[in-house]
Amino acid sequence: MNSTTKAPGKLSKLSIIGYGAGDAANNLAFTTATMFLLIYYTDVAGISAAAAGTLLLVVRVFDAFADVFAGRMVDRAYSKRFGKFRPFIMFGSIPLLLLSVAVFSVPQIGESGMLLYAYLTYAALGLAYSLVNIPYGSLAGAMTQDGAERSKLAGARTIGAATVGAFLGVFIAPRIIPGADLQAMFTTMTLSFVVVGTIFYFFTVFTAKERVKRDVNNVTMKQSFDTLKHNKPLLLLCLSSFMFLTGMLAMQTVQLYYLRDVLGAIELYPVLAIIQLVGTFGLAALVPTLVRKFGKKPSYIAGAGLMLIGGLIVLFTSPSNIPLAFSGMILALLGIMLVNMLVWALEADTVEYGEWQTGVRTEGITYALFSFTRKTGQAVGGALAAYAIALGGYQAGVAQQSLSAEWGIRAATGGIPALFALFAILVMLIYPLTDKRHAEIVAEIAERRASGEPVGTRTPAELSTAAMRVPRPGVFPTSRKGDNK
Repeated sequence: MNSTTKAPGKLSKLSIIGYGAGDAANNLAFTTATMFLLIYYTDVAGISAAAAGTLLLVVRVFDAFADVFAGRMVDRAYSKRFGKFRPFIMFGSIPLLLLSVAVFSVPQIGESGMLLYAYLTYAALGLAYSLVNIPYGSLAGAMTQDGAERSKLAGARTIGAATVGAFLGVFIAPRIIPGADLQAMFTTMTLSFVVVGTIFYFFTVFTAKERVKRDVNNVTMKQSFDTLKHNKPLLLLCLSSFMFLTGMLAMQTVQLYYLRDVLGAIELYPVLAIIQLVGTFGLAALVPTLVRKFGKKPSYIAGAGLMLIGGLIVLFTSPSNIPLAFSGMILALLGIMLVNMLVWALEADTVEYGEWQTGVRTEGITYALFSFTRKTGQAVGGALAAYAIALGGYQAGVAQQSLSAEWGIRAATGGIPALFALFAILVMLIYPLTDKRHAEIVAEIAERRASGEPVGTRTPAELSTAAMRVPRPGVFPTSRKGDNK
């Protein structure tokens, strides 16, 4: 069996920065679409809000299935020179960035023609993003098994994403006003991102390397799904993330509408972006301490609680009280940043849980299932936001929206995030994989490798028994003799 070098745990600063650069590149496509695609469809391409909402729902659900396909591709692939994950980033990055240009270049060929073009280009972008992002996200679990170091990687990718978000918020969002040549702006922006994103992706490829020992490089379909169906922590994390992402995407999809059309303060968008960037750096420095002191699960719940409170403030605050309404947005944003920093470290922990159960390490399909639920949450959140403003009666290009349209925007920006943050908290309360238990599982896996125990899958009965056991240092589940073929 081929294997990579066993991970020493600690990561160099260069590898952490390099990993963060990869998510900066990802978000040149992802955050741009999240922030501006709905408003591009409604205000530039001329697609109705309801039709755009349905488009976002359908294509993002397709994207979720594309993640599963990408996960299987990752688990089946292996390069002796570059490992499992980096080849996908190398060869998929440029097509992904070029498709982002195509998405923001809808031709005026009639309503049906525009919708068909929008569906095809956005679906192609989603597939390309899956084939890059799934291996990128899986790479973190293969770089180290140390919880604090994984928190640093999660912080680095969040900083990368926040930096891109801040740039878009400061330099792009304030220019989205009636009468501006928005098509030329989006074309210039996305073309420049092709160059910048390619540089970032290749920086990641050459600095972020796999260091965790791998017993099986090419994983079968049965092995992949055995690690999923008995992985209760992963399934609960997926469900909680679905809820959280639904609320988060609803807020992010329409926050520009809220600042521009409800508060009449589009100039606050750059302020929000700068707060996000500064807050991300601050939280990135704080998160490892929070994890050591309180644990990842309680910190995750606290972050979701901040989004819940912030959403309620946005929903119920009068538009005339701009300071309080904006404070609610900031509070929700801080909660979103905290959860997004922690969730990737939690996902990586579930990889070890699956390996402990089955003896097979499947980062690709594990990350794919996790990303599948997040993508469906994004689909539902973006669609709910679009439907909410459509039901309120939003009219593109008008100087003043109706009162009902303003309430639709407020519901999408505050009410939906608050409701789904509550659901995310309720699910996470029963999440069983504590930091202490994860550390014990990692120790048992290391002892299994040191003892030379063969790797293989177990029967459903054995898996169920293993799942009920509370692991103790030095004691690990055994495989049946002859299971390894």
